[in-house]
Amino acid sequence: MKSIQPITSWSSGQSVQANTLNMYSINDNLSTSATFYYQILAVITDIDGNQISSTQVAEGNLYMGGADYEDWGNATDINEAAYVWAAQQLNLILV
Repeated sequence: MKSIQPITSWSSGQSVQANTLNMYSINDNLSTSATFYYQILAVITDIDGNQISSTQVAEGNLYMGGADYEDWGNATDINEAAYVWAAQQLNLILV
């Protein structure tokens, strides 16, 4: 999970501040493409930084192929690169 610049969204009829991007690979053919599942969450933590609760405000799949997939495969830190790529696709800012 990565912190994002908070965005306002609706959940159960109320405005919430989403502040976290969670994602993981659900398919990677190890050659030309990968698909990621993502969630945008409003995460609440206690004073020690422990997660108390979270509310999902959005979810979906992102498909990566072509030059994006090649760049990802050549990255020094592929986990960080995947989050940066996803944030760009979703117009989010990682913090």
